[in-house]
Amino acid sequence: MIEVPVPMQRDPLRPLRYVLRVPLLLLHIVLGLPPTLLLINRFTARWTLDGERVDHRVIRAWSGGLMRIFGFRVRRIGEPLRGAHLLVANHVSWIDIELVHSQRVVGFVAKAEIDRWPLIGWLASRAGTIYHTRGSNASLNGVLEMMVGRLDSGQAVGVFPEGGTTGGDEVRTFHARIFQCAFEAQVPVQPVALRYGEGGNAQTTVAFARGENFLQNFLRLLGEPGRVAEVHFLPPVMPGEEGRRRLAEQARERIIGAMAS
Repeated sequence: MIEVPVPMQRDPLRPLRYVLRVPLLLLHIVLGLPPTLLLINRFTARWTLDGERVDHRVIRAWSGGLMRIFGFRVRRIGEPLRGAHLLVANHVSWIDIELVHSQRVVGFVAKAEIDRWPLIGWLASRAGTIYHTRGSNASLNGVLEMMVGRLDSGQAVGVFPEGGTTGGDEVRTFHARIFQCAFEAQVPVQPVALRYGEGGNAQTTVAFARGENFLQNFLRLLGEPGRVAEVHFLPPVMPGEEGRRRLAEQARERIIGAMAS
């Protein structure tokens, strides 16, 4: 399904990429963060431009700039849904949220630890992330309630139904329970396939290495060669009589099909 790259060899250009990208990243933070902070507020959330909230446009601009600094050329296939829907995607690394947000801003469900990550945590919170404490049924019940509330109010919600990042070489089984909100709110589910490198040949490179934490992955990706990052917005699936398990399977099947194309 996904081509696994050969083991990395010493990259003599990596130091040069750091020399070029670190100053760009600092400029993106120092010059881009203040206006981004000012333009993401309750007032711009009420304003729209061509049918899109102004604060969402600001987040898309920030995320798109961050992707370029990390050397990714974003390629979009298909069209993101507008209005209330459940967006579900395969999960490789922290940068998945930035890739999606460069094209369509949704409030993701994410592990509570992300709120403490420097920069990325701040952006995730400003974009309306719903935080979940892993292993806590009480937390999950609260998250599901919040998801239904947002969907009922006409907003989109995003989730990684594998329950966590993978090694990049597979799309794990989707947890069906998280799809219950689509039934309760009666909204479509849009599967989204995230693929790094031509034909997905950089999935395992972008993924967290064994024992690698956020900061280590962040710094390693900053020095990686430039490559394409694809976000496939696939045809939506409507909740039906077959139940949430079948809905989860259909969404996963469409993502796997896009990854293999």
